Amino acid sequence: MKNELYGYSPIIDRPAITWPGGARVAFYVGLNVEHFVLGKPSTSINQGTAGLVPDPLNHGWRDYGPRVAIWRMIDIFDRHGVRPSVLLNSDVAAEYPQIIEAGRARDWAWLAHGKNNSTVQAEVEAEERAYLTEVVETIEKATGRRPRGWMGPALSETFQTPALLAELGLDYVMDWTSDDQPYWTNVPGLMSVPYTLELNDLGLFTAHSISGPDFVRIVRDQLDQLHADAEHSGRVMSLALHPFVTGQAFRAKYLDQALEYVVNHPGVWTTTSDEIAAHYAATMGA
Repeated sequence: MKNELYGYSPIIDRPAITWPGGARVAFYVGLNVEHFVLGKPSTSINQGTAGLVPDPLNHGWRDYGPRVAIWRMIDIFDRHGVRPSVLLNSDVAAEYPQIIEAGRARDWAWLAHGKNNSTVQAEVEAEERAYLTEVVETIEKATGRRPRGWMGPALSETFQTPALLAELGLDYVMDWTSDDQPYWTNVPGLMSVPYTLELNDLGLFTAHSISGPDFVRIVRDQLDQLHADAEHSGRVMSLALHPFVTGQAFRAKYLDQALEYVVNHPGVWTTTSDEIAAHYAATMGA
């Protein structure tokens, strides 16, 4: 099956991207702020109990994120001047309004990330337009800002999702982790902004069981290579985080160390995915 959303474009054949201030790398934190439905299998740390209803082991692990871990992470973001790009389930507005309040006070960027992280996009295909409208409008009402970007729960879409998002006025999607630069999709006016499955705490810590020092080294190595790659054209570096993973007490200092390296590295524009998309649209055209 041919991918109709975007075509092949080798990075060596593109016009050069220039970031503000002559930066080589545009860096943003993709912070997943999510709600999980009790009694429905979702992201789990132990598959042995994932099918149980209820599943206190896994549900409690996920619940540690909004209750405790995110507040630890906020202190770290504030210390380094990082404004996360928040991948926001719309259910968070009702379930954890204090997180919305904290993010509004810090001028975070808000992206639509579905209703909750127990429902993937394919499950709402029959009523997708109404579903997406409700998600976007709920986030707009709660945050005071209409989301410009989208990432589906589990990076999920239907074949109709991108066009429906464009109809709702969104500018970009982050489900297709196929590049180190933004690019225009075949949906008029809709961009893809890089996100990462590799530099993602969920995979690194839970699937690959890396250590905290390994995490710092991986972040440093990613930035160093992208910075070298960007000698003639800018790159994007995303760091994907989940509070119930990186916000654990024994990992927090390694997030602090990683951000210390990135935000103080020469040639790095510490920004948000919204600002990356807006700059690319303004300077590279459609």
